[in-house]
Amino acid sequence: MAASSIIDLRRLLAERFPQTFAPAADRLTTGLPAIDAAIGGLPKNAITELSSPNLSAGSTLLIHVLLQNAYRDGFFVALVDGKDSFDPHTAGSAVLPNLLWLRCRHASQAIQAADLLLRDGNFPLVILDLVLNARDELRKIPQTHWYRLQRLVEAAPSAFLVLTRRSMISSAQLKLFLDNAWRLSDLEQPDLNRRLKIQVERVHGGKEMMATAG
Repeated sequence: MAASSIIDLRRLLAERFPQTFAPAADRLTTGLPAIDAAIGGLPKNAITELSSPNLSAGSTLLIHVLLQNAYRDGFFVALVDGKDSFDPHTAGSAVLPNLLWLRCRHASQAIQAADLLLRDGNFPLVILDLVLNARDELRKIPQTHWYRLQRLVEAAPSAFLVLTRRSMISSAQLKLFLDNAWRLSDLEQPDLNRRLKIQVERVHGGKEMMATAG
């Protein structure tokens, strides 16, 4: 995604939605019991890293739940798609008006897009999905980039969620781990979002706990 394209999308969104609703308080509820019940939601003004080491851990389902929650509560979500892998049809047409989807092909492009969105400060939730980006791409991202993004989100009324395959962001205030390994037959079960197993680690303060939905 070229920087000029991102700027054009920001301008278009500002024209169509001049006042974005930003939920109050310092946490953004997610609609996921494993997160909301354990810590009250995603912290604003901070980076949250969610790692899913297993191939079928449920990161796509988590994105769908977050979009449904944004639609229900009436705010907008920016999704920076690091490998152009998101399928909007699977999310349902009702939630798409609340989504700004930035399609990138490389991690470097995705980092640049996230930088611009956090500077814009117009989204209660910014998601950066790097789950499918190659490990070599991610290794080339200097930690200084993450510290710069942390400084940007500290000044923005946003929760910043980064999805990765392996934990890699030293500046993340909170780290979550999807502890699922589903088969195709599991995907046919009802209320799958309530079966998401999420390990929550409090990075600042050193306290750890396991939170499991359902």
